[in-house]
Amino acid sequence: MTTAQIGELSTLLVWGALVSLTIALVAFAVDLARRTDVRAEHRVAEPALVGASQDAAPRAQADLPTAPPRRRAAGIAMSTTSLGALLLLAGIVTRGIAAGRTPWANMYEFTLVGSFVAVAVFLVVNARRDVRFLGAFVTGLAAVFLTLGLNVFYIAAMGVQPALQSYWLVLHVGVAITATGVFTVAFTASVLQLLRTARDAGSGWLGTWHWLDRVPAPASLEALSFRLNAVGFVLWTFTIIGGAIWAEHAWGRYWGWDPKETWSFVIWVVYAAYLHARTTRGWSGSRAAWFVVVGFACVLWNFTGVNLVFNGKHSYSGL
Repeated sequence: MTTAQIGELSTLLVWGALVSLTIALVAFAVDLARRTDVRAEHRVAEPALVGASQDAAPRAQADLPTAPPRRRAAGIAMSTTSLGALLLLAGIVTRGIAAGRTPWANMYEFTLVGSFVAVAVFLVVNARRDVRFLGAFVTGLAAVFLTLGLNVFYIAAMGVQPALQSYWLVLHVGVAITATGVFTVAFTASVLQLLRTARDAGSGWLGTWHWLDRVPAPASLEALSFRLNAVGFVLWTFTIIGGAIWAEHAWGRYWGWDPKETWSFVIWVVYAAYLHARTTRGWSGSRAAWFVVVGFACVLWNFTGVNLVFNGKHSYSGL
């Protein structure tokens, strides 16, 4: 196959991944709704026994079996999520083969790899604990990102500028993408935490969102988000350090307050403040969750706005 044909194959594989993740999104949503209804379906009615004593009814009720609900939609969702991850990985690999380099040198490729990492983190965490309640949101975000990548950020596979022809492209950018994927999953947990907290506080407009009954307690969601953000923060710290070393090799200076460098530092400060406030100042609950939302908004701006609006040494969007 020619490099052009391999590039076309990569695009087809990414489209296949998008379709699989979209199916997973729908299946996860059905599972959330189904799990909400199942409590009513499996609620055992109090038996009306003629001539029975008052204490006989509870005993009869306790003796009735309550079979666990079947979660066919969840099984379909997990299978299609895994398939989508495999298709996306194949699309990334073939993209690298077509370009003859590491496949994360522009916005389109960053979108592919970042989406893959987010889905992979979800699958890995789910292997240790049941976090399928995050599935609709993780696959939904990944589907949105891939749609933008294919329709807005896409460029043909090609080589890179001389400044990017370095092993630091693998280390610096690869770690940055991994951190972004981790931050994405942590963000979904914090958003659910805010929704569940508002629901528990009696927020009227959330009263009809019965699927929130199936989401873990806010404290559990906050703990999950904190662990993921701690990992992402360590990775982002290495991203900044590695970027500074690479900048010295490429441009003769470690730091120049380039727009990308500035916003990378802003992201680091926001997440550092979040971790500090939560561990030493006792910040928890919604205040901590909003910190995560602001941090992820900075991550998205650093990826989109900084690349598309500002001109700098890191303007490698390819658009």
